[in-house]
Amino acid sequence: MIVFRRAPSGGPPQILMVTRSNAMRFAGGMAVFPGGRVDEADRQLAETFDHAFDNEEAAHRIAAVRETLEEAGLVIGIREVPSDSEARRARALLLERGELAPVLAAMQWTLDLDALVPFARWHPRNERLPRIFDTRFYLADLGTGAVELEIDATENTHLFWTSAADALDAAERGEVDLIFPTRRNLERLAIFPDFAAARAQAQATPVQTISPWMEERDGEPWLMIPADAGYPVCGERLSTVARA
Repeated sequence: MIVFRRAPSGGPPQILMVTRSNAMRFAGGMAVFPGGRVDEADRQLAETFDHAFDNEEAAHRIAAVRETLEEAGLVIGIREVPSDSEARRARALLLERGELAPVLAAMQWTLDLDALVPFARWHPRNERLPRIFDTRFYLADLGTGAVELEIDATENTHLFWTSAADALDAAERGEVDLIFPTRRNLERLAIFPDFAAARAQAQATPVQTISPWMEERDGEPWLMIPADAGYPVCGERLSTVARA
């Protein structure tokens, strides 16, 4: 989930990132966007109400809503505007029950899955990798971003707001570590002056499944992605790619 907010002091929009615990099997210690896997309960919830998507797409959006609430205490993808205290109550209930449906019922909230804008889909197909992920990225906007954040302290160790350009600069200084998909997405996000511009490009660029491949350039192996997927940088020397 790529969550935008307006920068408190002006300038480029900020996005929410988390630093994953070093103990995590995938991307341990890396700075990433909040998110996680689709649970069976997400698929069951997708079947219980009317929406404009196939159930698998709806389940992915529900998972994004649930994981963002669980990992950061942020409420996205619902029609109501909760207070900080309501968000904390909802998060506590989610951590207790492990599913989003009872949270929605208790808070009398209604899902608004249209608030999540499809941005990208990455699915590496290298069978030599220890784990293969099929990851869908969505955009959402918090506006002013005047909300509280709470780390879950299990999968992640740090939550922070940053512009995409600042995150890339921090990576160049060695202050954060970025895996290949996160770096490419940050480079794309750094183009946009605001959420509206990001949403417009995402809506004008059909999401294609990105499966990076290796090719040789000037005697060096490079990891590449398609040139027509909306990304300003389409490759990186394999020697500099961070391992997940």
